[in-house]
Amino acid sequence: MKVDPFLTTFLTALLILSAGTDIRYKRIPNLFTYPAMLVALSYHFLSGGAAGLLFGASGLAVGTGLWIVPFLMGGMGAGDAKLMGAVGCILGPKGVLAASVLTALFGGVYAVFIILTKGRYPFIKGFVLRQCITVKTYLCTGHFAAMESADHGELPKLRYAVAIALGTLMYVFLKFSGHRFLL
Repeated sequence: MKVDPFLTTFLTALLILSAGTDIRYKRIPNLFTYPAMLVALSYHFLSGGAAGLLFGASGLAVGTGLWIVPFLMGGMGAGDAKLMGAVGCILGPKGVLAASVLTALFGGVYAVFIILTKGRYPFIKGFVLRQCITVKTYLCTGHFAAMESADHGELPKLRYAVAIALGTLMYVFLKFSGHRFLL
């Protein structure tokens, strides 16, 4: 994909609005994602015909397909998957794949940052302790007895649109500067 100034500006605005809304209201509204998909698909169709439409539609499928699994497993909201679908409509399948890798990296760093800054990591210590006791019990008795988790309160919540914005914008920056990231 060649870097298009209109789509880049549109994508940047979408990501900033989505991240801000996710931080403030803890959701990414359909009012952002579905119109963004429509604009991107229309733009690609008008500028590239059927091939352009296929480019955007395949990006939508890859973006949503990659991120629907964490949603179905309860790891993130549907808005995050739809936002990556919109990103895919704009960047195409290869672009959204590369942006997803960067998003996952930023998401991991973001998760560690949130855990450390919230000062609420007894659940990690408790998890490790339970695993050690379970293994020790098995080695001593030959019976597997999993320990239930103690309630340490609610875990810190990630606003994953922040990671999506950072990962995607990093990919766009790398594209603008002429680097080839992954693809």
